[in-house]
Amino acid sequence: MSDDKERTKFRKELERIMPGYNWTIHRNRFQDTADYLEATGIQSAGFNRISTLSVTRRSKNGIPRYEVKSAGFGKRAPWLASSESVTLANALRVLQNHYEAVASNYARHAHDLQLGRQKPKGQVDAVIGNPPEIPES
Repeated sequence: MSDDKERTKFRKELERIMPGYNWTIHRNRFQDTADYLEATGIQSAGFNRISTLSVTRRSKNGIPRYEVKSAGFGKRAPWLASSESVTLANALRVLQNHYEAVASNYARHAHDLQLGRQKPKGQVDAVIGNPPEIPES
């Protein structure tokens, strides 16, 4: 299959699996081959870039391998995480599972901090000044 057909097929695969991104397929400066394809997907709100997804497909002996990585808000945002797999869908699922696990971990810590601000049940406010007198038995 020609390189242009491979790029078109790659774009269709990206748009089918991740239709919420605007995709750009990059030409390889060093070699014009279908064995190495790169794409960048962008989600925007107005002029603000809210998410960037990079997908690299490398084929060896006709078997593709996908590497996906994502960045958050802004054009120069650092890559947050990446994953690799033999299918694009699986690489994206692994990345999404990673973010969900991290989000759950942070949510648990935020909840613990919130609970730490509350007074435990049964605890009495500290008395400032003289302590109350305790009757003798």
